[in-house]
Amino acid sequence: MSDISFVRTEMLPEQDPPASTVGLIGWLRENLFSGWFNSILSLVSIYVIYVILSGLLSWAISPTWGAHSLNECREILAGLGREGHYAGACWGVISERWLQLMFGFYPPEHYWRVILAFVLVGVGLAPVLFDKAPRALLWFTPIFPFAVAWLLWGGTIWGPLVAMAGFVVGYFAYRFVSGIAGGLLGIIAAFAAPVIWWLFLAGPVAGALGAILPIGIEAVESRQFGGFMLSVTIGITAILISLPLGIVLALGRQSNLFIVKALCVGFIEFIRGVPLITLLFVASTLLNIFMPPGTNFDIILRVIIMVTLFAAAYMAEVIRGGLAALPKGQYEGADSLGLNYWQAQRLIIMPQALKISIPGIVSTFIGVFKDTTLVSIIGLLDPLGLSNAIRADTNWNGIVWEIYGFIALVFFIFCFSMSRYSMYLERKLQTGHH
Repeated sequence: MSDISFVRTEMLPEQDPPASTVGLIGWLRENLFSGWFNSILSLVSIYVIYVILSGLLSWAISPTWGAHSLNECREILAGLGREGHYAGACWGVISERWLQLMFGFYPPEHYWRVILAFVLVGVGLAPVLFDKAPRALLWFTPIFPFAVAWLLWGGTIWGPLVAMAGFVVGYFAYRFVSGIAGGLLGIIAAFAAPVIWWLFLAGPVAGALGAILPIGIEAVESRQFGGFMLSVTIGITAILISLPLGIVLALGRQSNLFIVKALCVGFIEFIRGVPLITLLFVASTLLNIFMPPGTNFDIILRVIIMVTLFAAAYMAEVIRGGLAALPKGQYEGADSLGLNYWQAQRLIIMPQALKISIPGIVSTFIGVFKDTTLVSIIGLLDPLGLSNAIRADTNWNGIVWEIYGFIALVFFIFCFSMSRYSMYLERKLQTGHH
């Protein structure tokens, strides 16, 4: 009798998926041609991209790297039959002035100091940014800012060492005062003692030590700083200091102590309500008025302070958003474990708040780095300030797109790298809800 059952008694062999759903064809069908409307949009977009890229590439591919003036560029292009204002890029300006765009007017014989300084920045930040970096480098992390400052500005080595000693003074002031008068007064002393040290004692102490044992390298004045070196110096310093300062301000804004909360709220709202360019004008013109007579307050240091305070105010609001996003149960869990305020913040609350705030923190970092171009308005020669000086040269008068394109490309590399690191950090910490 024949088997007429409708239930199959043997397994079907596995088959490959349809060719139209995998590989390049599958990706194109899913992302570009999933329907008639998306197909039309994709074709129009591809045509627009082709038109833009073809024009851009034909302009950018130009054999003018060896030219020494705009007229020489035009002669080279005319010899190839390419006439017109946009016949081709004049890359000779980049070939001739790229060192100036990178280092400003820093003495060429000391370029090694700048390169070494930024290598040390990478070494110092590596164990903080990447968990696979050698942990032994962590001892260098708190030291590298002072080493970098000494390499860039030069002078006696006692200046950075005495500045570093200010943090030691703050630590001992905290231990001493908190043991006598309580934790709050200890924290105030920890902030006040280093400021007093740096303002009134650091200079004479460094001078006395330098007279006894003169060790140092040739000093370089701030007016010789410029180009991307200046932007990176201001940007990295502001980024590194604004994050911890923003954390302190965010916690202060949520404090139950009225005076602390009022000071933090007032500072944040005032800084966020004032344009950065106004603060830079204050740094360049008014800040010296509030210093003791005879004090020579470096202009770049003044700018760094203002940019850092500006970034810290925005950072505080980003971190406050992360703190507000945490459920109340996290705070209650910390209390149930018997943790005090600072232990709860360090072990439970702040790690989660910072994880939530990663996109906002990195966006603030990118904005701060791009805002360093505003220093050209107060006379500092960042890349944009140098571009105006280069275009004032009769040999390069009329050059626009080549210089601005090069500056935009370098800024894009820095900002894109920060953005990619943010995405890497989010994936590593699995930010979000699953």
